Amino acid sequence: MSEFQSRTEEFQFSGEGLIAKIKDLVRAGNVRRVLIKNEEGRAIVDIPLAVGVVGALLAPQLAAIGAIAALVLKGSIVIEKVVETPPPSTTTVV
Repeated sequence: MSEFQSRTEEFQFSGEGLIAKIKDLVRAGNVRRVLIKNEEGRAIVDIPLAVGVVGALLAPQLAAIGAIAALVLKGSIVIEKVVETPPPSTTTVV
């Protein structure tokens, strides 16, 4: 039986590339949460995402992110992903 763990990845952005980067990350799948930080490292937006969120369900969040991108010139995007970990291998000694 495999287990699921979460891990985080951080990406730098400039204002105009923020929405495109988030769309790419969400399209790639298994993103559980998106956190946007300003240059000082303070969290500006924290968006939890349900599994399978796409299209129209994500549109309101992207509109808010677009408004933030107009105000924040540089920052970072932290994403939390769900990754499947393989079960530990078992060996049988005879």
